[in-house]
Amino acid sequence: MRDAFHEDLDKISDDLVEMTRLAGSAMARATTALLDADIHLAESVIAADHEIDQIRRELDDRSIDLLARQQPVATDLRMVVTAMRMSADLERMGDLARHVAKVARLRYPQSAIPPVLRANVLQMGQVAERIVAKAGSIIASKDIDAAVELERDDDEMDRLHREIFNQLMSGKWEFGTEAAVDATLVGRYYERFADHAVSVARRVVYIVTGEWHTEAELDGEE
Repeated sequence: MRDAFHEDLDKISDDLVEMTRLAGSAMARATTALLDADIHLAESVIAADHEIDQIRRELDDRSIDLLARQQPVATDLRMVVTAMRMSADLERMGDLARHVAKVARLRYPQSAIPPVLRANVLQMGQVAERIVAKAGSIIASKDIDAAVELERDDDEMDRLHREIFNQLMSGKWEFGTEAAVDATLVGRYYERFADHAVSVARRVVYIVTGEWHTEAELDGEE
């Protein structure tokens, strides 16, 4: 019975890692669709979002079943309960990638991103991919140090997000209101994507330690 229980726990962890892979792939393809005005790629991202949604539903059902049948305690209990919260974060990350793809689709056959912001958005996409990949590794390894490092990585996304606003407010913006709205929305989608990855990392710290920590508190423990 206990072996079966821990197999179920491993399956939950595996599902979370798979969700990070799918969310990362979705954001990578959405970024390409956005910058290249690739309507077919955008449509594929939008259509594939159901895969992440389905994994979340199955994970939550499995977690509820484990709580009812096994009544886990301590770390096992934290893992089961927190996994449901992490799956919600990861599902939302998939939704944000879909939102980016929808902006690409909306502005087709033009690119929604003007030349002055292309390098910035490309970097945001790269940071998003890196952060979600690290989140998957953290879930698999339960590495607290890596979780803290991921929070610091998020600072790069915040910096890139601020740069978009600096461009919009510089007085040199010449691409109109529609492009400004698109850039604002897209920047927010990437920034929130990274925030959800940070939330996942913090939940892993909670699973391992049984305590919630802010980034500053974790820094103080080093």
